[in-house]
Amino acid sequence: MQPFWLVTIIVVLALGGFLLGRMRALQSAEGDARVLHSRPNYYGANVFMLTAVPSLIVVALWMVFQPVLIEANVSQMIPDRIVPEGGSKGLVMSDVRRLADGLDVAVAEGALTADQATNIRAEFTNIRERLAEVGVVLGSNVEAEVLTAAQAYRAQSATGALLMAAAGLSLAVAGLGWSLARIGVGFRARNAVETGMLALLILAASIAILTTIGILFSLLFNTIEFFRIYPAADFFFGTTWAPSFSGRGGDSELGVLPLLWGTFYISLVALLVAVPIGLFAAIYLSEYASPTVRSVAKPLIEVLAGIPTIVYGLFALLTVGPLLVGVFGRDGALGVDWMSGGTAVMTAGLVMGIMLIPFVSSLSDDIINAVPQAMRDGSLGLGATHSETIRKVVLPAALPGIVGAILLAASRAIGETMIVVLGAGAAARLDLNPFEAMTTVTAKIVSQLTGDADFSSAVALVAFALGTTLFVVTLGLNVLALYIVRKYREQYE
Repeated sequence: MQPFWLVTIIVVLALGGFLLGRMRALQSAEGDARVLHSRPNYYGANVFMLTAVPSLIVVALWMVFQPVLIEANVSQMIPDRIVPEGGSKGLVMSDVRRLADGLDVAVAEGALTADQATNIRAEFTNIRERLAEVGVVLGSNVEAEVLTAAQAYRAQSATGALLMAAAGLSLAVAGLGWSLARIGVGFRARNAVETGMLALLILAASIAILTTIGILFSLLFNTIEFFRIYPAADFFFGTTWAPSFSGRGGDSELGVLPLLWGTFYISLVALLVAVPIGLFAAIYLSEYASPTVRSVAKPLIEVLAGIPTIVYGLFALLTVGPLLVGVFGRDGALGVDWMSGGTAVMTAGLVMGIMLIPFVSSLSDDIINAVPQAMRDGSLGLGATHSETIRKVVLPAALPGIVGAILLAASRAIGETMIVVLGAGAAARLDLNPFEAMTTVTAKIVSQLTGDADFSSAVALVAFALGTTLFVVTLGLNVLALYIVRKYREQYE
């Protein structure tokens, strides 16, 4: 059974349980809802929760762990002799999955029967032609062991789907029956529903924490595998980035310093643009603008946050870059030869700064408005002017929040990819010239994972080391910003 239909059946069953639970509660009270401990809808909601929630959680966990367990089991069937030299079983498993999907498509299209898909052996050549008729093209070098593994993959996936459906529906029916049996005049349905909602809220909060832990471990394991292949000292202190996609990348130079420099340089230019403009805009909107101007200007500024980054990248490539070349190029308005091409740190930094303006202005505006009006009134009552009140009272009081807004903008700048790819180029270099092309960590993560290298090679695994490095750097910035926020907050509490 397809997961979509399984979930649909469970939800329909739970909705029916809601109506049955409500009716059963009223029947137990002989139609007088005042006799019941809780309102009738609480009884129905309790039945709905006990029917749907446990079974849906089991189905979700099953869908997550079943492919992992099946792949681990099937990979043991693959002999080492068919693994490509310098490769890994992961490459063979991708062929197994592709072949298993092809057999499923062939069965669905009628090119094969289920029995043929399960038992094809000697007549595989003829089957290959029949698969090609429905658009499933297989390579001519499919090993017999790969075919056997694909058939086992299909069989175990089908068995797992059947067991998942049986477990989900059985749990839903059991929850439905048990919840209906508990309904009575004295049953505290409201308390049960509120306890269930509290458990769901805790689960929702835990998902964010578990997701962060999962991301960290997925990066960490692959990073450790990378450092088994490539020296850590050469990675952290190397000044050359020159990956080689030949073989397993043994001739690669994977020094991270040029990428970190490009990341921080472009982010610094972006913050130099975004922070003053965004902060001044926030001060004007919160302290000087009339309600009419504010109601128009603030939404217009926040529109910048909704523009896709690929649009900003195209704007950098097609507009800002040529404009800067026309000013700072050899034949430009200033007559200097500082910029030879449109892709440069300045191009990406300026456009990224424009993108970050609403992050700084909107958050800073909300933070400045949160400063108590009594502080402004006290300053004005002591004879300070409006501008003095803003500089010496409002901004210092709002400083912790403003630092948080700047940190958010910095994190957004460090993680940006498309603007860098299109506006800054792909050159990894250590250079102070803002009119030269450079690249960042995020851009290289994308390029390393979309190349032709073996996933177990250094040039592919280095993407995880770059991600871990970026994670640690961002965490350090967060800790530093938290320290600054706490230090200044103590002076104004």
